[in-house]
Amino acid sequence: MLTKVIFSLLSIALVAGLAWYFWSGDTAVKNVPLRATGPILFFGDSLVEGMGASIGHDLSSLLTKSLGEPVLNYGVSGDTTRQGVARLSVARNEKPRLVLILLGGNDFLQKVPRTETFANLERIIAGFQSDGAAVILIGVRSGIIGGGADDEFEALAEKTGSHSVEDVLQEVFANQSLMSDAIHPNDRGYEKIAGRILNEIRPILEAR
Repeated sequence: MLTKVIFSLLSIALVAGLAWYFWSGDTAVKNVPLRATGPILFFGDSLVEGMGASIGHDLSSLLTKSLGEPVLNYGVSGDTTRQGVARLSVARNEKPRLVLILLGGNDFLQKVPRTETFANLERIIAGFQSDGAAVILIGVRSGIIGGGADDEFEALAEKTGSHSVEDVLQEVFANQSLMSDAIHPNDRGYEKIAGRILNEIRPILEAR
């Protein structure tokens, strides 16, 4: 009898451990496997729009070429997270299955309160997720332009069940050979960033 009890407890522990392994940590992305069947959409500011890139070298175009399917460019130069919330409904009309969000740098530059920035980002994430889309939240290293926020980006990704990409400008920012101006990458810089993002996208698209 005692042996059966011990065996049952071990079985429960094993199941719980496997569940934790598959659904915790960086790989625990809400809505993966993907529920929606629409396009991939890139939502953000000038880094998404492609400021500083030549034609065909913005992030959406580079990802489109690598993935072999369209990645919609919903980047608007100068946008803050507040403006992102205002145009969320338009982007949701695309019914994307995967959304990349790169937004917040202009908030830091304009000294928007940190609590407002991340509350807005949470609203944007929740809106896309409610349609069945998985979300990748891409962080910007605001420490260079007004106060670090890496921990806040990571915490928000964990809270919302989004995947996170830390400091998208790492090894690009301040490298003159990869920058077109003080803030925006050039073609080579965008290519480097796109490569990092691709590593995060492929496992999500391949999840079943």
